[in-house]
Amino acid sequence: MKIAFLGLGKMGTPMVERLIAAGYAVTVWNRTRERAEVLASKGAQVAESVADAMRGQEVVLTSLMDDAAHETVVFGDGGVLAALENGTVHVSLSTISVALSRRLTEEHKRRNQRFVGAPVFGRPNVAADGKLWIAAAGAEDDITKARPALEAMSRGVTVVGTEPWQAHALKLGGNLMITSMVQTLSEAFVFARSQGIDPAVFISTVNSALFQSPFYAAYAQVILNPPEKPGATVKLGLKDTRLFREAAAASGVELGLSQYLMKILETAVADGLGDGDWPVGQYRTAETLADLKS
Repeated sequence: MKIAFLGLGKMGTPMVERLIAAGYAVTVWNRTRERAEVLASKGAQVAESVADAMRGQEVVLTSLMDDAAHETVVFGDGGVLAALENGTVHVSLSTISVALSRRLTEEHKRRNQRFVGAPVFGRPNVAADGKLWIAAAGAEDDITKARPALEAMSRGVTVVGTEPWQAHALKLGGNLMITSMVQTLSEAFVFARSQGIDPAVFISTVNSALFQSPFYAAYAQVILNPPEKPGATVKLGLKDTRLFREAAAASGVELGLSQYLMKILETAVADGLGDGDWPVGQYRTAETLADLKS
């Protein structure tokens, strides 16, 4: 399978490395060419433009930062919509708004193009290990064509529906659950310290007794041992929570927990933690708010 991969951020680069390791011919493009050049030494072909990258490919994977990046890379002149060849499947791995995904779904249909929503669950280190989980939605034939590439980057793929935007909706719901878990850990750790209990002992005990969840354990480690480089930033967390609330509101749903988490993340950004690691920022904010109330 010949694959084009557009967008080489913290997640895109390790995903391309997994595809190359699986034996796929991958052509890459990134707005900052230096990131693409790093992958050239590992076997990727570097394209000069989006259109060049997509020429003659069977699957086009996009991993772009946000909705705004899609306006240029997907909808712009020479972008994905304009350059997608007949029979090629466009697969969006990005975490984007449901509104944008609906727009992409409709625009691809209007052009008789093939489109799959397939956002990924996992931090960059998880992507590097090939252990992402992917939620995919779209026409059965399109998912079947894209599946080998998705499986090369992940430990599993769940098909959640026939409309591509459904996958992006599921991703936002999953991210809200992660944010909720991180807030639970943060406030529990603040409480544990107030009682003279080591947070590491607290999470080890509670996770053994109640959850047995590798995700509680992993995110606890991130909080208690902050990484030198953030896996995902607080600003990204705020963006995803906002997109969740917008999607819910568009369906006539109001959810109080998301409103609370939105305020926490807004406080973290206001306190200068926006570019820091997402779970670490939530924890620092929980500490700050606890001090203000004491």
